[in-house]
Parts: sequence; structure tokens; C-alpha cells
Amino acid sequence: MASEALYINDRITIAGWELTEQFVLAGGPGGQNVNKVATAVQLFFNVQNSPSLTDRVKANAIRLAGRRVSKEGVLMIEASRFRSQDRNREDARERLKELILGAAAPPPPPRRKTKPTKGSIERRLKEKSGRSEVKKMRSKVGGD
Repeated sequence: MASEALYINDRITIAGWELTEQFVLAGGPGGQNVNKVATAVQLFFNVQNSPSLTDRVKANAIRLAGRRVSKEGVLMIEASRFRSQDRNREDARERLKELILGAAAPPPPPRRKTKPTKGSIERRLKEKSGRSEVKKMRSKVGGD
């Protein structure tokens, strides 16, 4: 069980009791240390039932996390990038923080329609009439 709270920003702080950590054996380089010490961290966070997040942030976080979220709404972040348990733990918490910050970001402003400029309208019409002339020249010549 993770004891310290995870500070995301001014409005969002995830309490320590909401985070669960599990240490497992990691693969990759590290020699005999990899076979003996559980250095990889699996960080579990129940996004669906978290009182720390708003409904919009929960929905965005689940969408951003993709396959890392179970059907019950539990997010699992696995960190095994480093050889030490402490650094992997910090890495997992940092990745959770980045995901929540991305989910809490405001939506982009809606696109505003713009009118085409007078010059662009004239260029388009001139190009159309030019293309029309080319196609007229392809037709059969009427004989007198």
C-alpha cells in the first residue's frame, strides 16, 4: 500500500490509500539482481471509484489509459525501466501523474469557421474557367 499522497496539481491530490503497489520480478538487464530482487512496480489506482477525480477527468483518464484499465475501472501502471525499486516506484507515480494531468487538461477551443478571402475566390474561379477552356478545346470541331 502506498502511504504518501500523490500531488497532481492545485485542485487534484490522490490520497495514499487510493494507490496500491505490488513489487514483482523484472526482466531485462541487471544480472543476478534481477533473479533475486523484485524491483518492478505495479501501481494500481481505481479510477472509476476515486473520490479525488471529477467525472470528466475519470472519463478522460479511462479513455487515455486504453488497455491499461480493467473492466472494473482499475488502472495498472507497470514500471520496470530502472534497476532499483525506489526509482521504479517514482517512475510509476510520475506516469500516473502525467496521465491524470492529460485527462484534466481543458478541451481545445472549438474551431471557428472563416470565410475565404476575395483573392482566393478569384483564383479558384480563374482556375475553373481555365480548366473549362482546356476541356472545350478537347471537343470535336464542328465542320461548316
